[in-house]
Amino acid sequence: MNSSFSSRDHDVDLTNCDREPIQYLGRIQDFGFLVAASMDWLIERVSANIADFTPHQPEALLGEPLLALFPEPSIHAIRGRLQILSSSEGVERLFGFDLFGDGRHFDVAIHVIASTLVVEVEPAARSAGINPGALIKSMIARVQRTDGLDGLYRECVRQLRGITGFDRVMLYRFASTGAGAVVAESVRSGLGSFLGLNYPAADIPAQARRLYIQNQIRIIADVGAAPVPVLPELDPYGRPLDLSLSVLRSVSPIHIEYLSNMGVSASMSISIVIDGKLWGLFALHHYAPRHLTMEIRSATELFGQMVSLIIEGRLYKEAKRIDEATRELHDRFVSKLVAASPSVEAVADFAEQLREIIACDGFTVWAKGQERTHGVGLSREELQSLARFLNRAGSSRVYATDELSAHHAPALDYADRVAGVLAIPISRSPRDYILFFRREIVQTVTWAGDPKTKERMIGPNGARLTPRKSFEAWKETVLGKSLPWTDSELKAGESLRVSILEVLLRFNEESERQQQLSAQRQELLIAELNHRVRNILSLIRALVAQSKPSAQDVDGFARIIGGRIQALARAHDQITSEQFSSTSLQDIVRTEVLAYIGSKQDRVHLEGPLVCVEAAAFSTLALVFHELVTNSAKYGALSDSSGSVRVVWRLDEDGSCHIDWIESGGPPVLAPTRRGFGSTIIERSIPHDLGGEATLDFRLGGLRGHFRLPPQVFQLAPAAAVAETPILSKEADPMPIPTGPEALKGLRTLILEDNMIISLDAEQLLQDHGAGEVHLAASVTDARKVLESQPLDFALLDVNLGSETSFSLVPDLKRLRIPFVFVTGYGERIELPEDAAGIGAIKKPFDAQELVKAIAQALANARNG
Repeated sequence: MNSSFSSRDHDVDLTNCDREPIQYLGRIQDFGFLVAASMDWLIERVSANIADFTPHQPEALLGEPLLALFPEPSIHAIRGRLQILSSSEGVERLFGFDLFGDGRHFDVAIHVIASTLVVEVEPAARSAGINPGALIKSMIARVQRTDGLDGLYRECVRQLRGITGFDRVMLYRFASTGAGAVVAESVRSGLGSFLGLNYPAADIPAQARRLYIQNQIRIIADVGAAPVPVLPELDPYGRPLDLSLSVLRSVSPIHIEYLSNMGVSASMSISIVIDGKLWGLFALHHYAPRHLTMEIRSATELFGQMVSLIIEGRLYKEAKRIDEATRELHDRFVSKLVAASPSVEAVADFAEQLREIIACDGFTVWAKGQERTHGVGLSREELQSLARFLNRAGSSRVYATDELSAHHAPALDYADRVAGVLAIPISRSPRDYILFFRREIVQTVTWAGDPKTKERMIGPNGARLTPRKSFEAWKETVLGKSLPWTDSELKAGESLRVSILEVLLRFNEESERQQQLSAQRQELLIAELNHRVRNILSLIRALVAQSKPSAQDVDGFARIIGGRIQALARAHDQITSEQFSSTSLQDIVRTEVLAYIGSKQDRVHLEGPLVCVEAAAFSTLALVFHELVTNSAKYGALSDSSGSVRVVWRLDEDGSCHIDWIESGGPPVLAPTRRGFGSTIIERSIPHDLGGEATLDFRLGGLRGHFRLPPQVFQLAPAAAVAETPILSKEADPMPIPTGPEALKGLRTLILEDNMIISLDAEQLLQDHGAGEVHLAASVTDARKVLESQPLDFALLDVNLGSETSFSLVPDLKRLRIPFVFVTGYGERIELPEDAAGIGAIKKPFDAQELVKAIAQALANARNG
């Protein structure tokens, strides 16, 4: 910053703290040390106090391999933890770990940020007889037994104070404005209480809030301790180290001053994150330096995460209860509105029901320039002005504010009557509104110090406000505001908007549409009935005419006529029946032919395999062939004495059935000038009802129709399927395994790994690249059981299995001719046994590309060897 900068050059306000680079301070607290390394394991930075914990000076370590500081087993453990990390924003920990192999135990935190591996170490000091896991389980059990949110908050701070020993534990809950209020507190006897105090949003800068979400546990062990610099401060590109995820990150000077003003010597915070947002914060204060072990801090972090879920569940349950009650009132209102032949003006008749849905002091319906008011309201001139203001908010939005005068200046004149408004638009042009009004409520908010009266000063970060030094209660009276509208009330308002628009604005339109649809259905039914009656009459007349020549006497003529009319009845029974079973396609066509043109059946030729149509499709096909047969008898090839029809069906390679209707030898065919009901059935029934295809081609020599039935609507009889579509088989040539990601397709694999999380990670990588069965084993014994019981194509072996290595499995794999690859955390220094010479090895942490490449190479070597 320019040295000539002064407070007169720039306005100083509460947002200056937002620009303090708290994650780039370049310093850590003194109860541990830090090492930062590149992803190729070369040391880039160390904290200046590393000589207090190791025999190395900081300058001697820079640029050296990480092995120069940590022994191989420690590097292996760190690699394993890196493999477990689910994202670049996670932190993994080792507790009570013999980091240097000299009997000293340390707690280690490991994370990766901006391609830099950060290892933070602090001495482990376990408390005898304390099991953090059991302790947290007991704490959560007590929290879950509480009734209501207030009881839950009180129990949480009590439990945290018990496990941490801090003098004061508070729970902040943040408002939508960012301000915080202390909603629960557990404090040592003799200290004053902060319960009920409010803190302005500026007390926690924006960048600090982001860090609270990223790094949900934070301790300041000694406010007065000198911070330890990280060396070098800048990398070769001039960038400082990002300490966002650091557990040792030092404290902002502004925050140190803030805590000092409060007399606090040590503090700790545990974030409550709900739906990805900072909902609240456990703030722990101690009036002497206090340090908790990493293991206890991690346990409290887990406690905070579990409490977040419990609070989220209870908040959701409460919101759901409110929503269900509101929905019931909403549905009751809508049903009454519909039953009352609704109009915009009639909505005012339901004022009491609407005020139950959204609590208010007054209710007004403003429609067509007229108002109807219940309770507190405004004059017509005031409503006209408010309506013009609301028109600018958009015609399809619910508008809500708890401080109308802040947005609509004329509202200052009636702020004592109406301070808040929720407006629901119920028309488009002209715009009408339902208005819910709330009175002004005088809120006395107890602030922890006046947020508007901080001192100004020029510091190392430029002009800023100093943290306040007075924490005496300061009261701010808020005028011109109403109770805020809750999320549930806003949702209820939106539901009312949608429902009222649907009922009022679309009621007449829907009635008209229903009338039109009813008329269309009636016309369609009349047309279909007329079509059917004419067809039946024409068919009966044709039956009479065709039966006459073959009859010898009246009795014979009656028998012929009766038989054919009975055939016609059977065909119609088949079309309308819902209880028939699957029937052959040949029978469907034959039934229609016999029913309508029995004397010409020898002119209809059927060819195709024995296809059985499912019951659901039978009536559709019967109707289509009914129309084809009757149309052919009236106008096509079967309407004279010379034409014929061929119906041919076949199966294609996709399993679909293709049917061709081919007419020939009849009178010339002309395409119809209009589509009748019968043509519509032929062309649309199969696509619409069965998901198939249908086309008609009106050729001069005769009509041709083509239909496709999808596989799910029919089945092929086994004998006919063999006869018509013989299965040809031959021994397939073995396909070479490709060298890309396709090499894993269908691969049956064994993963030998003692860490379950790493096993699951490798399993997922294999399956994502097409692998088939994946078997997991944690020891050589388990792996041998898999080899004895399962056929395998490949094995992935972790070298170090804790109490043994995977080398003893190599002879078994070679005997079974199963290719394999090693996985190791020892880097390039792995020494393979003689019988594994030439076998590939990949290092932890590995990615998908490395794994797939190694497996593909091993498979290729096995084939070529």
